[in-house]
Amino acid sequence: MVFSSVVFLFRFFPLFFLLYYLVPERMKNIVLFLGSLIFYAWGEPVYVVLMLFSTVVDYVHGRLLERLRGKRAARLVLLSSVVINLGLLCFFKYADFLIQSVNGVLGTSFPLFELGLPIGISFYTFQTMSYTIDVYRGQTKVQKNLLDFGVYVAMFPQLIAGPIVKYRDVEERLHNRRITLVDVSQGLQRFCVGLAKKVLLANNIGELWAFVGKMRFQEMSMLTAWLGIVAFGFQIYFDFSGYSDMAIGLGRMLGFVFPENFNYPYISASVTEFWRRWHISLGSWFREYVYFPLGGSRRGRPRQLLNILIVWMLTGIWHGAGWNFLLWGLWFAFALTLEKLFLGKLLSWLPKGIGIVYTLLVAVAGWVLFALETPAQIWGYVKAMTGMAQSLADRQGIYLGRQYLVLFLIGVIACTPLPKRIANYFRDSRTGFHMALYRFGEKFIPAAMLLLSIAGIVDASYNPFLYFRF
Repeated sequence: MVFSSVVFLFRFFPLFFLLYYLVPERMKNIVLFLGSLIFYAWGEPVYVVLMLFSTVVDYVHGRLLERLRGKRAARLVLLSSVVINLGLLCFFKYADFLIQSVNGVLGTSFPLFELGLPIGISFYTFQTMSYTIDVYRGQTKVQKNLLDFGVYVAMFPQLIAGPIVKYRDVEERLHNRRITLVDVSQGLQRFCVGLAKKVLLANNIGELWAFVGKMRFQEMSMLTAWLGIVAFGFQIYFDFSGYSDMAIGLGRMLGFVFPENFNYPYISASVTEFWRRWHISLGSWFREYVYFPLGGSRRGRPRQLLNILIVWMLTGIWHGAGWNFLLWGLWFAFALTLEKLFLGKLLSWLPKGIGIVYTLLVAVAGWVLFALETPAQIWGYVKAMTGMAQSLADRQGIYLGRQYLVLFLIGVIACTPLPKRIANYFRDSRTGFHMALYRFGEKFIPAAMLLLSIAGIVDASYNPFLYFRF
């Protein structure tokens, strides 16, 4: 079940929230936990058991860590938690890939497990790991109520694709939360904006990439190749940031405040800045639980560059079991290394526009590695992008450019803070006319987005969600 589906919008959403708001405060966690299990089981009933197992494992490890605090045995308990969590993640996500790789290199025929990837396992595994690590560090109190801990792990808004929420960020509201009409109103508005990003922008722009990605590279002009990969860059941004907006909005309606996950990454003037703005919760997780424990930048430049390499190799393979994801991680490790060595200072001296163009080119090149699975496909697409495969432009490329021009322009504007700044200008204006426009737009625009999105969902046959792969 995804947020941009008829089942969620017209069945789960109204029934769940009606029940959630009607029950007394002491029963809200029970309703939220059971509702989250139904939400998850709708698509993968078998793997609910896996998620519950992971929940119990980290709940028990948290209790043990609290009991053994300050003793040497606590390290063994923490190690046990990390090994079990990473073991489950690696088995379900990477076992078949490793077997295929070994078979390909050695010419063997070891049988595959042929297990489906449990939805959201990469996200909820990192959440539960952060809990046990924080309990070990003394940065959060242990949760003694299994139901409350289960709510933290299984909470359906961010269960499937984040944002990755640390336990200490929601600890207080797990026990005590008040839901006001302002929370419901603002949460619903945020949900409508995210839904519009997903349905009206990501799905429609994604159709261009779906078409171009299936073309033979030898027959693809340079213009077509660039249109295709730029379309993928728009699609994955609006797809994932839209889902994050919906999750944050739903969380607000439940009485929780989730961290922001995107902050207009395509206006970044460096790759370093880009990764402070893109998938913020994942970047924060790797910094806090991998980069800093490795030493960060405290042990000299060579060690810092090694730490960056390790973190980005892990970031790459976190996204999927494929050599292309590893190459994608290494590509950004290379770009970040250059910025640490000299390029960062150079970019700070240059006009910001040059830095933005440079960052966009690095990101687009990265999307080629991310979107295409094999080295042959990647190299073929690079040849098409550089004009080595065919002509610079052809009739098809020109036709596609004209057909998607308006959508691209809307996408460019939606990737910047311009709409938000205009809204803030009207909101903060002291004139009655501007305030009236703001009040009208505050209610009308999200409602219009919702209606248009519903029409798009009902009518569309193309409604993928890219991060379900991860």
